[in-house]
Amino acid sequence: MSTRETIDLYYEYANAGNWSSWCDLFADKAVVDEQLAGRLEGQDTLREAVAGFPEMYRSFKNVPRHVIVDGDQAGVVSHLSAVTAGGEPIEAEVMNYFRLEGGRISYMANFHDTLPFRGPLGMEGR
Repeated sequence: MSTRETIDLYYEYANAGNWSSWCDLFADKAVVDEQLAGRLEGQDTLREAVAGFPEMYRSFKNVPRHVIVDGDQAGVVSHLSAVTAGGEPIEAEVMNYFRLEGGRISYMANFHDTLPFRGPLGMEGR
């Protein structure tokens, strides 16, 4: 699978709530630096992290606006629109950096404005 195909599936699976297939896009020992959750290491850790998404969010959409692919690396600027289980909306601009090995994501870094997540997810002090 090409880098672009993997990146397209990353957003397709996330937007469909298909977290199992989303996790399959990551290498077994992948590292994710997620701005809110911190460093997540390994595919099993990612599975545990997203297992709670269906209870945390009524809806979750992360729509790519700009995708740049350079060999086995990609950068994506996107817009996240979500509604928490409590009905509070979240709107945030996002930047993701991806590095792939063998068609699977080996490293990902996530950058976004944390302010929209503070109240809805009870993250006042972050």
